[in-house]
Amino acid sequence: MIRAFDAFSLPVLRWLDPEDAHRLAIQGLRFLPPVKPRPEDPKLAVRAFGLNFPNPIGMAAGFDKNAEVPDALLRLGFGFVEIGSVTPKPQAGNPRPRLFRLERDEAVINRMGFNNDGAEAALRRLAARAEHGGIVGVNVGANKDSPDRVADYVKLIETFAPVASYFTVNVSSPNTPGLRNLQEGALLDDLLGRVIDARERVRESAGDTPVLLKIAPDLSLAQLDDVVQVARSRRVDGMIVSNTTIARPSTLREEMRAKEQGGLSGRPLFRLSTRMVAETYVRVEGAFPLIGVGGVDSGGAALTKIRAGASLIQLYSSLVYKGLGLVDEIKRDLTSTLLRTGRDALSEIVGADAATLTAEDWPGM
Repeated sequence: MIRAFDAFSLPVLRWLDPEDAHRLAIQGLRFLPPVKPRPEDPKLAVRAFGLNFPNPIGMAAGFDKNAEVPDALLRLGFGFVEIGSVTPKPQAGNPRPRLFRLERDEAVINRMGFNNDGAEAALRRLAARAEHGGIVGVNVGANKDSPDRVADYVKLIETFAPVASYFTVNVSSPNTPGLRNLQEGALLDDLLGRVIDARERVRESAGDTPVLLKIAPDLSLAQLDDVVQVARSRRVDGMIVSNTTIARPSTLREEMRAKEQGGLSGRPLFRLSTRMVAETYVRVEGAFPLIGVGGVDSGGAALTKIRAGASLIQLYSSLVYKGLGLVDEIKRDLTSTLLRTGRDALSEIVGADAATLTAEDWPGM
């Protein structure tokens, strides 16, 4: 069924404006007939953040911003889904056009600006599917015009704790002015302190919800030192490495599209984001697991990200070019690798190449 869906949808969607194509894809998934997911290979199971993931492949935030299709995605083989980014109040985001395909580079540039239906709508949808099971994380962000952005994050933690499998504190989007400043030492310390306090306040009624921090790939290593130090001292449960980059590699072939403002994702981000996974992994020293995201478009790329230090991975932009069949392809490749090397679990290879990667020349952007 997935192959049939890809064969029909990919050519159609590529003819449309990228944002219209995204909306049509969401609608298509909403009306996808219920299917029983294939049994998962037990070797691909991952335990991280106190949660049991059936496989390590997640849908990254940005695709299902408003929690419209998490169950359809889980049925299609994702091990987990991250909805959002959600802000307390609905907001329209930046003016269109704000989403661009770089076809020859298998990349995407977006400057969406946290467009979403707001917390109330997402909460209603997640509450309605609460008995369905599966791991559905909530990526939280601040409204652009908020007088107190940290208070926005706190409010969202308190609001979504009963229905979120985990939270991602997103301070890494380049498309909300000033948001990335929250990655800086004292500001980040204050934010995470208040977020963790909020989680603890609702723990008795909502349970223990892991809190993850999502960072940009454009941090300097000195800034990364500070971020990891704060994350460890505030005892976050994990980090997601990384969001989109504002850099533009000299190798991009879609030169005119590359001039568009916004965050670049997809294949050109792979080397930088993977290096940042390795750099983060060696600094974390096993204190918590990482989710690697950025340019994963094959089983080999997924394996590289895991060996760099990621316990889990996420996809989004690669699906624009490869389709949903990519999920099963990656799982088959990972299973094959484990069988070929005589290993029983992916955890045995997490971070195996991290030290080597951090000794290499910095990836050119």
